[in-house]
Formats: sequence, C-alpha cells, structure tokens
Amino acid sequence: MTSAAVPDYPWLLPGALTDAASPGARPRRTTRDWLVDAHWFLFALGWAVVAAWDAAQPDPQMAGPLPYEWLQGVDSVLGVLACGALWFRRRWPLGLAVVTLPLGLFSVTAAIALLVIMFTVVVHRPFRQAALVIGAQTLTTVCYAAIRPDAGMGFWGELIWGLVFVGSVLAWGMFVRARRQLILSLRDRADRAEAEQQLRVAQARQLERTRIAREMHDVLAHRISLLSLHAGALEFRPDAPPEEIARAAGVIRESAHAALQDLREVIGVLRADDSPPPGPASPGPLPAGSARPGSAAARSAAASPGAARPASMPEPALVERPQPTLADVPELVAESRAAGMRVEVVDTVEAAGTVPTALGRGAYRIVQEGLTNARKHASGASVTVRLSGAPGEGLTVEVRNRWPVGAGSAPVIPGTGTGLVGVAERVSLAGGRLEHGRDESGDFRLTAWLPWPA
Repeated sequence: MTSAAVPDYPWLLPGALTDAASPGARPRRTTRDWLVDAHWFLFALGWAVVAAWDAAQPDPQMAGPLPYEWLQGVDSVLGVLACGALWFRRRWPLGLAVVTLPLGLFSVTAAIALLVIMFTVVVHRPFRQAALVIGAQTLTTVCYAAIRPDAGMGFWGELIWGLVFVGSVLAWGMFVRARRQLILSLRDRADRAEAEQQLRVAQARQLERTRIAREMHDVLAHRISLLSLHAGALEFRPDAPPEEIARAAGVIRESAHAALQDLREVIGVLRADDSPPPGPASPGPLPAGSARPGSAAARSAAASPGAARPASMPEPALVERPQPTLADVPELVAESRAAGMRVEVVDTVEAAGTVPTALGRGAYRIVQEGLTNARKHASGASVTVRLSGAPGEGLTVEVRNRWPVGAGSAPVIPGTGTGLVGVAERVSLAGGRLEHGRDESGDFRLTAWLPWPA
C-alpha cells in the first residue's frame, strides 16, 4: 500500500503527470488538458478566420499575396482543417507534424496550429524526433519567406521573424519537457524510497521475529529439558521413596513455573509498546528474607501458592526480570547439577566484573545451549565448561562432553535442530567465531570466541 500524497487539485495537472498515467500507456486527458486544447483551438481558429479575411482584402497586411489566387481558397480550407487537427495532437503529435508540414510552405491561416503541433512534438517526443521536425519546419520557413515575403520587411525580415517563432517554440517546449521529466523522476525516486522503506520495515520485522524465536528457544529449551530429565527419573524409579518422589515433583513444578515465567516475559516483549524506564545501575542490597528477581529463590517463592510475597518484591506485572549475564552461569550450572548432570566448571576469566552486559548475556546463552544439547544428545555424560579471557583478548567459552555410546540413535529429548544455528547467528552478530563438532579425542566440543574491548 502506498502513502503517496494526493494533490489538492489533480484536475489541474497534465494527463502525463497524473497517478493514472502508467509507462507505455496513453494518459487520459484531464480537465486541464481539455481547457488548454479548447483554448488553443479557438485561438488558432480565430487567427485562421482573421488571416483569411485579411488575405481577401485588396491590400493584405498580415502576409504577402500568393502567386496564384486559387491557393488562397486552399489556404483558408487547410487552415481550418489544421485547427480541427489540434484535438488529436496529444495522440498523434509526430504524425500530425509530418502531415501538416507542407502547409508551412505557403499557409498563413495554419500558422498558429503549426506552432502548437510543433510544441506538442517537442514536449511529448524524444529530442531526435523533435529536432527532425524543427529542422524541416525551418526549411519550410525559408520557402515561406521566399513565396510570401512581407512588403514592409522583405525576405530577410520575414525569415528572421519566422526563425524567432520556431526557436521560441523549441525553447518553451524543451523547458516544459525538462520540468515534467524532473517531476516524474522525483516521483519515481519517492516511490522507490517508499518501497525501500517498506522493505526495510519488513526486514526489521523479520529480524525481530527471528531474534524472539532464538530467545524463546534458548530459554525454553533449557527449562523443558530439565523438566523432561526429572520426569524421566520418576518414570525410571517408580519405587523410589516418597520423599524423593515429592522432591522430584517439587523440582518439576518449579521448572514448569520457571518455563511459564520465561515464556510470559518473552511474549511480553511482543506486547510491550514502550521500553521500561531506566533504572539504577545496581539494584542495591536486598532486605533479609527477600530474593533477587530472576534468581532460583525468587522463582521458588513465586511458585509456592501460599508463600507470602516480601514487601520489597514488586508485583510480577510491574517488573521485568533482568537478562542473565556471565555472573549467572554458576546458577545455571547448579540447576543442571540438581537435575543429575555431572558438570565441571573451569573459570579463569580476568576482571569478570567488568564484562559488558551484552557479552555476558551471549556467553550465558552459549553455555545454556551447550548444557541443553548435552542433556538431549549425551544424557549421563560428564560436561566440562571452560570460561577464559580478559579485556582486550576476548572471551572464550567452551562446553565439552564425552561422545555418548550409540550416538547414532535418536535423542531421548527431541529438539528443533536450530539451537546451534541460533548460537552461530548470535556469535556472528557479536563479531566472534564459533566451532563445534568432535575433536581429536572424540569428545563433542562447542567453542566460541567473543570480542571483549579493552
């Protein structure tokens, strides 16, 4: 859909400049075109009548006498016919110019009609065709000055005046054509700019949908894989003591609640109209008995139906949980260990407190995806998470797990197959590098390097 501005008075525009005019199609006449054509027809007809009356006088003043008297009657008739042909000048300008060209040799009644037809050719036809018509009309002007020279000006005076009229029509027509071409080029540029803007909006919308889909995958895949792992443990040990079953059921309930909470936040991004107001850089110390939003304690408190909400904790609808950063990796590992995974963490990051937020969030998502893939495709295998780097050197994240026996079989937990694709896109947008696959020792290794400015 176009949002081009509509002129206030479209009927005052020429047919070639209206929106209805399309390339290759003959534009329809507007009200302005009808008025202009009627004006020139009446003006040319009035000139023809006056010129015919003057030529019938004993001493004509407008032009010299013709060599043969019968040519005067032919001149009058052809002049009226040339005036009537003005109604067709927009449709066949070049054809009318060729047909009426012989009239320029001797006719004075068709002078105005010939100038209007010549002007139409210059405006509506390419310069090469217009130059041929102007050149031929110049030659007829020379012949006209020789056949009907004015008694007062003579041959040279008649020729000069004829060339002045032809040159004026040429200059005026070229000016009008250039102006119309400029308007059409500006309109085309505006249409292309609008189309490019709509394309950019569509691309931005698609990129935003892709980003949200990747975020939903990173968040929900981790939560649901934990949920599936705990449920599988209950299925594998139906004779477990009631205390273990109750504890596993509580973990499943907390994981399900956390997954729903994450889903609610991601969907809230879609529904939000305005960005949340900027808050302080540090949340400050929390009172005793309260939990930081987004932590496991906060989720556990929110999952309990009868739990009392601390006075310092806002309502969920009024607060947006902070995005995870590198400092939240230990909590992520603790959740995986609570689900029964064997995870070892080697953290040698220097100045970890100065890691930029976007960089820390990317590293967190990479570790999260690595642990999720290990649960899906290498259940029971030990996982090693290595974090290293320093400002100016970059941040390296490595998640390694043993290649499971019977890896050719389908994974216990189904996946979408887009996790590593999303990680690769995230790393590429950050300007980093990503490697994944089996190494020389046979382990599966997911390694990412992210730039960390000094």
